[in-house]
Amino acid sequence: MTDMARPRHRSSGNRYGNRPTMKDVAARAGVGLKTVSRVVNGEPGVTPETERRVQEAIDALGFRRNDSARVLRKGRTASIGLVLEDLADPFYGPLSRAVEEVARAHGALLINGSSAEDPEREQELVLALCARRVDGLVVIPAGDDHRYLEPELKAGVATVFVDRPAGHVDADVVLSDSFGGARDGVAHLIAHGHRRIGFIGDMPRIHTAAERLRGYRAAMEDAGIPVRESWMSLGVTDPERVRRAAEEMLTGPDPVTAIFTGNNRVTVTVIRVLAEHPHGVALVGFDDIELAELLRPGLTVVAQDAAALGRTAAERLFGQLDGDLLVPERIELPTRLIARGSGELPPAP
Repeated sequence: MTDMARPRHRSSGNRYGNRPTMKDVAARAGVGLKTVSRVVNGEPGVTPETERRVQEAIDALGFRRNDSARVLRKGRTASIGLVLEDLADPFYGPLSRAVEEVARAHGALLINGSSAEDPEREQELVLALCARRVDGLVVIPAGDDHRYLEPELKAGVATVFVDRPAGHVDADVVLSDSFGGARDGVAHLIAHGHRRIGFIGDMPRIHTAAERLRGYRAAMEDAGIPVRESWMSLGVTDPERVRRAAEEMLTGPDPVTAIFTGNNRVTVTVIRVLAEHPHGVALVGFDDIELAELLRPGLTVVAQDAAALGRTAAERLFGQLDGDLLVPERIELPTRLIARGSGELPPAP
């Protein structure tokens, strides 16, 4: 028989899709399947010598326990889903990491995805995760109507909303104090002599944007300062839109001497605009940004603790899964004003 005609035997090495099974381990160790199962799952009833043989077979074959089958038998997937607004936004890095750390401590995997601020995409992602039988969800909502989740909530899918509340469903939510933080930031500018203060924020339908605008208005009202419509601009955080809004506030008939920005993306664009402006304009931003202290002057911010938001939400989620938390709550975490110089500039003469 020629080499070409000889039957070819599969290599003894494992290939993708041909992973060793408990049956393979049992055959190599010369024991029953139930014995292998006991060793793999740490159950009693196996002699030390038999356990040694089984473990040697496991190591030799490279066997790994199939957790997906195991947890499905228990009705659990040992995983949770995290739906973010934008995976590229630096704010969500520490939040996602904190959720993952809590999940890992509870023996669960984290699956995340981005809604890109699209309510339809959010719903699609959430329902796809539910179809994959995740145990729970942490959602930063893009939409304001979450009735599509009602069947899942009734079926026992633990759910916590973060950064923004759910719409039309009763669920846990963990927020930063957007209203109080914005009020403090604008009051800080007023305390340094400013009366013409601009506000540039995100789209008004977003809960955080609306709350920060409300905080801006409250601080101005507390100081008895009437607010002009030309001093406020809400919309997409696209750099072109933000740049145009900032330039109009700085060059109009009654130009602002200070700006309060509603989130980190808006702040970055406004920093670039102010770098081209001939007169010093005070700036306070909501959300800290990387290297803020290295700017000249350093950037004054209202900082929220993204990691604390993620950690609190995840702990709340696992509290639900353990059956300890039955009544939905609204948890609001404080913000912190960090003065670095840009918010302490006096009004230009």
